[in-house]
Amino acid sequence: MRYFIIAGEASGDLHASNLMKALKHLDPEAAFRFMGGDLMDAVSGGIVMHYRETSYMLLDVVFHLGKILRNMRKLKAEMRAYGPHAVILVDYPGFNLRMARAARRMGLKVFYYISPKVWAWKQRRVKLIKKYIHRMFVIFPFEEAFFQKFGLRVEYFGNPLVDAVAAFREQFPGPEAWKKSHGLEEGAVVALLAGSRKKEIEAMLPVMVRVAGNHPGYRYVLAGAPSIDPAFYEPFIRDSQVELVQGETYPLLASACAAMVTSGTATLEAALFDVPQVVLYKTGSLAYALAKRMIKVNFISLVNLIYGEGLVQEVIQKDLCRRADKELSRLLEDEGYRKAMRGGYREIRRSIGKEGVSERISARMVELIHGNVK
Repeated sequence: MRYFIIAGEASGDLHASNLMKALKHLDPEAAFRFMGGDLMDAVSGGIVMHYRETSYMLLDVVFHLGKILRNMRKLKAEMRAYGPHAVILVDYPGFNLRMARAARRMGLKVFYYISPKVWAWKQRRVKLIKKYIHRMFVIFPFEEAFFQKFGLRVEYFGNPLVDAVAAFREQFPGPEAWKKSHGLEEGAVVALLAGSRKKEIEAMLPVMVRVAGNHPGYRYVLAGAPSIDPAFYEPFIRDSQVELVQGETYPLLASACAAMVTSGTATLEAALFDVPQVVLYKTGSLAYALAKRMIKVNFISLVNLIYGEGLVQEVIQKDLCRRADKELSRLLEDEGYRKAMRGGYREIRRSIGKEGVSERISARMVELIHGNVK
């Protein structure tokens, strides 16, 4: 069968690549066309566009609207020409909901994998989802009940990060071997996860570097995002004690004693690796003011949203350096605090399901395609 997949950022690339592997296992003749990243491209040929060409944040969308619309037109033309058995949209709602409308007008089946965070903001998008999406595949335990109350067809099979982490652990040689291979044998490692978009990195990395400078005696290692040129990081970490490791976030987390993390998927990844963390986030003043008015949840990190309480500290927008510095001290020095956080992590891991998520979702998608979903 033919699949057309759209993933607009690094986390979507990861999950879509694992879904593609599972679909190929079920159907060796499965073929793909997609917008995505390097991980998807490694699974199968058929890349139409890299997500770097459309990855903009908040107000940046306005300044790049012409390019975004051209990219949409290109993808619509590719979709129409390809005639897939199913279109699979991965997160990235501002872009993907428009593509969903186009796909439905072409008479195509549309699955949404990793739902828009409409439970947090822009709840009006539920109407669009209900109108254009045949089936939702959600990845957080609280999402199924949320969408069901609006009458959407939704299914929950667990969180695919469980699979990604399990697959990594099978081939990881261990923290000591990895640290030795990078010259990190001396000193405990603190991971810095500054985000996967340049705007995020520009906002958060200077804070992390400054805080790291206040706590000598550790090895501060920055996880370079696969989509970012290593040279981009150099001005931020020059003359600091921060070291860069490119494209090795999971080995870094598996070897770290603590982490400073920009809010996003990485917060849950840190929890799956049992790494005590502080979550940081900052955006422009106007964007923050707008978000504060629109967001309907009490937390920004996936860890706290899943746990239902403030398990990890979220340092947002103001006075970041002082507050992050205080929290990092606690993470490094207070063993009782670290133990309590890890206890919460265990509950989170129990709630997000067992391994085999991608396989269960892919099997259900194939079943629904053959069942002529309406």
